[in-house]
Amino acid sequence: MTTDQAVGLTREDEGPQRATLLELFLDLVFVAALALTSQTLAQRLDWVGAFEAAVLLMAIWWVWAANALATELHRPGRRLIFAITVWVMFGTILMAGSLPGAFAEHGLVFAGAYVAIQVGRGTFLVAALGAHLEQQRSGRLMFWFAVSAVPWLAGALVSGSARGLLWTAALAIDYGAAWLRHPTPVIGRLPTPDYAVAADHLAERYQQIFTLALGDLILVITLTYAAHDLTIDRTAALLVGFATAVLLWQIYVHRAGALLKAAIETSRDPGRFVRSAPNTHLLMVAGIVAASAGFEAVIAHPAEEASPWLVGVLLGGPALFLLGRARFEYEVFSRVSPSRLLALLALAVAGPVLMLTPALVAGFAATLVLAGVAVTDSIRAQGRAPEPPMPST
Repeated sequence: MTTDQAVGLTREDEGPQRATLLELFLDLVFVAALALTSQTLAQRLDWVGAFEAAVLLMAIWWVWAANALATELHRPGRRLIFAITVWVMFGTILMAGSLPGAFAEHGLVFAGAYVAIQVGRGTFLVAALGAHLEQQRSGRLMFWFAVSAVPWLAGALVSGSARGLLWTAALAIDYGAAWLRHPTPVIGRLPTPDYAVAADHLAERYQQIFTLALGDLILVITLTYAAHDLTIDRTAALLVGFATAVLLWQIYVHRAGALLKAAIETSRDPGRFVRSAPNTHLLMVAGIVAASAGFEAVIAHPAEEASPWLVGVLLGGPALFLLGRARFEYEVFSRVSPSRLLALLALAVAGPVLMLTPALVAGFAATLVLAGVAVTDSIRAQGRAPEPPMPST
């Protein structure tokens, strides 16, 4: 009997698998982290603020994605996986709490928590799995997280642009290693069969985190609305922000969102979906974070003229979401609906014009474009038989 079978950590072919309450409990921490990311962006709408928010979001997201893979490959009900999940939760709380000052005085807390989460998870799994092929899989991930720990921690010890450059290099290592299947000295890359996953579980996890990410938008607009006088124009801005959340959810779940499970099951290369799903969903979640930052400003000052950066996040949020959603759709159907491309064009054309309008008008314009995509999806779906996902080549 192998070590991992004795411990009972590795999932076997157990039929349909659902996300556990423990995994949903973990996701609650990320709602708070995403909300703090959008608020940090809202406080500094410029190139520096956008860059810093992107770095922080990518770090937070990679913690979730790596842990989603860990609970996908190992049984969440085991005590060790429970302990690892609690470890990740507390580390994420530290990251979220230090996030507003991550590029200032709290850089070491943010980077240290990130490294502790990623390296610690791998250390626990490698020690528990023993001398077996499953240990090599966890060992590959731990090796690359240990490599990226150097620029993460070095960046925390410097300031200014040097920190941003070092943390960008660390993220490039983390994301690049995953895309290249973690090529590791001596043991090589992660074999393609090791990407065999429970399609229903993985699809459900991504659907859940996207829905919970929308909680960031709802949380931010609600708290901002409650913090100001409840005027008619602010109520209108709240309505527009809520409509945006509903439309983002509707566009996501239409067809490709609902068929992710089938797409993974019918793919000749399921590992491609395992590697691409974090990136496509990162774009969509980044769109939500940007939209949240924009609507925080709109609700606070609905009648003020929209600045170029406010217009940028109000339109850029839906644009990022549509880019991620289009790539996601291509992964499932091997094509992209024209409505996504037309919507991106409309957002680009509307940008210069909306800089001359009140913030509420700019927010409404972005919502109107999303409504056009949702209506087009609904019209195309009427009278059409369900379309199976295209097998990947």
